[in-house]
Amino acid sequence: MSVRLALLGSINIGENRIKMVDLKAALAAAGYDDVQTVAASGNVILRDDSDPAMLEIRLESVVQDSFGFKSCAMVRTAEEVRAAIADNPFHGTGPEHGSDKMVHSIFLSQQPDRAAAEALIEEHRSRGSERLALGNRVLFLDYVHGVGVSDLSNKVLEKRLGCKGTARNMNSLKRILAKMEKLD
Repeated sequence: MSVRLALLGSINIGENRIKMVDLKAALAAAGYDDVQTVAASGNVILRDDSDPAMLEIRLESVVQDSFGFKSCAMVRTAEEVRAAIADNPFHGTGPEHGSDKMVHSIFLSQQPDRAAAEALIEEHRSRGSERLALGNRVLFLDYVHGVGVSDLSNKVLEKRLGCKGTARNMNSLKRILAKMEKLD
C-alpha cells in the first residue's frame, strides 16, 4: 500500500478542536491502518491505494461524522510533498529567501485558473510585503511578517482562486516528509 499524506484543513483552528489521538481512533474505526499524525494541525499519514479524490471525500466524511464540522482534505504522495518544498521559490538559504516558519505551501483542491492566480499575484505585488507564486495544485506564499498580520487569509485565497486550500509552513512540511520517507 502507498504512503499518503492527508492534509486536513481547519483542524485545531477556532472551534474545530480535535485531539490527534481521537482523530487516529476515528480513522482506525473507519478502516484505516497504520495511521500516524504529525503535529496537532491535521497532518495524517496513512497507507491507501484508492483514488486520491475518493480518499479525500472519505476523510472529509470521517471528520464530519466523528467531530461535527466540515474540513477539507488534500491527499498527496511523498513525491508531491517533496516538490512542494523543493519547488517553493521562497524556500532556501540566502537573503532572497524567507524563514521556514513564514514560507508556506498552500495545497489546493485543484489547479486554479491561471488568469485568476496571475491577477491575485499581480494585484498583491503593490499591496503587501507577501510574495506569491503558483505551482502544481500549490500556491507558494512567503508571509514575510507573519500569517496573523496578512490580509491573505485562507478565505480570501479560496475566493480569489476558486478552490479550497490548506497551508503548511516549511518547518511542518520537512517534518512530515521525513516521517513519510521512513514509512516508504
